[in-house]
Amino acid sequence: MELSGTILRGPDFDPIAGRVVIEEGTIVAVEESAADASDDIVLPAFVNAHTHVGDSLAKGAGRGLDLDELVAPPDGLKHRLLREADEAETIEAMRRSLRYMQRGGTGAFLDFREGGVAGVEALREAATGLDIEVVAFGRGEPAVLEVAEGFGASGARDDDFDALRAAARDAGKPFGIHAGERDAEDVDPALDLDPDHLVHMVHAEADHLDRVSETATPIVACPRSNLVTGVGLPPLRDIVDHTTVALGTDNVMLNGPSMFREMAFAAKCCDVTDETVLRMATRNGARVAGLDGSVIEGGAPARLLVLDGDSDNLAGAQDPVRAVVRRAGVNDVKRVVLPSGDAGVDGA
Repeated sequence: MELSGTILRGPDFDPIAGRVVIEEGTIVAVEESAADASDDIVLPAFVNAHTHVGDSLAKGAGRGLDLDELVAPPDGLKHRLLREADEAETIEAMRRSLRYMQRGGTGAFLDFREGGVAGVEALREAATGLDIEVVAFGRGEPAVLEVAEGFGASGARDDDFDALRAAARDAGKPFGIHAGERDAEDVDPALDLDPDHLVHMVHAEADHLDRVSETATPIVACPRSNLVTGVGLPPLRDIVDHTTVALGTDNVMLNGPSMFREMAFAAKCCDVTDETVLRMATRNGARVAGLDGSVIEGGAPARLLVLDGDSDNLAGAQDPVRAVVRRAGVNDVKRVVLPSGDAGVDGA
């Protein structure tokens, strides 16, 4: 398989006119050649590093509620709705969100999935037949680690997670946890658990970031969600200076799971470069999710996104990275290619 156009090559997304050559799901060559180039833009597919797709059945619910009223376990609105929902209804709602993510250029996602073993199995059923990679971080009992890729904790103020952290370590699986979303009080307790990644860190303070830097703990930022819940915006510039930062869309109840929208918001509202934002949405997300690749270079898995550079929205763009981050959208997607060798989804 060959993909031609403006290739956003390597970790810095250097734009070249040329082609990407793929064999058996792996990039075998990235060749510079103006003669082979089309109007397409070829870049790594997005990796959405933090989602809660289970609450897809309650999109837009909870107007006027604060963070705890919306999502705090065990009786936040989200958890009540999930308990009351029919399983088939929940699976179909998740499937529709996954289809939307797939059409919008997301090749893989990491989900903190409620409901224990049954919840993870329902997520996998929702993804059956779709060209999107599922990385499930289960919640609830330790047995969830038998079917999930990792454990996703709500937050250190919600429960004592020492035993579950130990269970994840014994199972050789990663442990992620929310921290610093509402305030700074739960950040040190979360870091004391030696997590494999943190989510949010809106209220990260200097000493917290020093600890994060010392332990090289990645952070997943979800700025649109943070704005919706009224907790503020993460200090992305400071966080990026201390550790690997990925990007997530968080609860489907609060935001559509569009990485295009998340990137545009982060680029326009936080003091970070377009290249940094695109890295957060691709390579850094893959690192948090435990996936290889999401960079266009020889030997990398072919998790790729093709945009129509001649669409009414993108035609005439002078800076392809800036166009991808700040302007592009689902209607510009032509194709998603996955390492499995599947052709992925064809866009509009």
